[in-house]
Amino acid sequence: MKITLIVEGKTEKAFLPHLRKYLEIRLPGKMPRLDANPYDGRIPTGDKLKRIVQKMLSGKFPSDHIIALTDVYTGSQPPEFQNAADAKNKMRLWVGTEPRFHPHVALHDFEAWLLPYWPSIQKLAGHNKCAPTGNPETVNHNNPPAYRIKEIFKSGKSYVKPRDAGRILRNNDLAVAVAACPELKSLVNTIISVCGGVIIP
Repeated sequence: MKITLIVEGKTEKAFLPHLRKYLEIRLPGKMPRLDANPYDGRIPTGDKLKRIVQKMLSGKFPSDHIIALTDVYTGSQPPEFQNAADAKNKMRLWVGTEPRFHPHVALHDFEAWLLPYWPSIQKLAGHNKCAPTGNPETVNHNNPPAYRIKEIFKSGKSYVKPRDAGRILRNNDLAVAVAACPELKSLVNTIISVCGGVIIP
């Protein structure tokens, strides 16, 4: 089984080793090959996304399934997506009827999935700033999770997204973020489901 993830950039690609480690325990004998296809800043939209998905599913070394992972907060004005459901619906419409295509989102951005590890963020940043309150995937208020993490690093050391995302996850169990972040759990369950595993309740 080969699953390709269309992701926004190097930060999400740095997440893959930790996702693989988490899935290996849950998919014994069924672990898929997970490949990342990163874009610089955001994944393609409209007909371009459809062409890319079709090519990946029918090329020389085709993927069995494609997962597109976008941030809800893309920085575009006006906003591209109103919420997680809108982002997933638009990606489905762009690609069309294709059961091997699975749209997913990071709400509001990938760094939401790092917020459950705030003590590790504090340690790496060299600062004791308090964690944002509430569900990590609801942290926004025109100040999305990526900005919150940059802010604490500015108080201490500088934040380099692909490097520090991996450092934050390195000594932490991804199960903590999966339990705290419904959109991350949905992504994980898509992979588990297409591989014939037992989904996480």
